Amino acid sequence: MDLVAKNLGETQALATSLAKCCSSSNDVFVIYLIGDLGTGKTTLAQSFIQFFGFDRVKSPTYSLVESYQNKSANIHHFDCYRLSDPEELDYIGIREYLSPGSIQLIEWPELGKGAIAKADISISLKGDHDERQINIQGHSAIGKKVIQCAIS
Repeated sequence: MDLVAKNLGETQALATSLAKCCSSSNDVFVIYLIGDLGTGKTTLAQSFIQFFGFDRVKSPTYSLVESYQNKSANIHHFDCYRLSDPEELDYIGIREYLSPGSIQLIEWPELGKGAIAKADISISLKGDHDERQINIQGHSAIGKKVIQCAIS
C-alpha cells in the first residue's frame, strides 16, 4: 500500500495509528523501517513508541537497541546501521527480545539479514523535506490486520 505524508505531522499520525492497532496484540510483532538517511525512520519509531507513554525516546544508532517497557508495552527499537556483521546481533541476544507481547522496530533491517526475525510489516520511506512517500506491506496475517486497522 502506498501513502503520501505531506508533512511531519502526517508521518507521526501514521505511526500513532499503527501503534494503537498493535497495542491490543499479545503476539511478537516485528516492523522493519526501510529508507535512506533522513527519510524519517527514527521519527516514525519515536512517534510509535511515544504512543505507549514514553516521552524520551532515543535513537539506538550507537547502542544498537533501546528498550521501552511499562505495563502496556514491551518495545525494542533496533538500529542496524552501524553493524559490520549481522552476527553482532547474536552477541546482544536479539532472539531474547522476542518474548510474547513484544514489539521490535528495526531500522536498516537489510544489514541484520539472517539474524533478525521476519517482519510482520515493512515500512519503506522515501522523500525529502517534509513530504514522504511511504510504502507499507504486511507479511503476516497479523501484519495485514494491523495495516487495515491503521489506515481505516
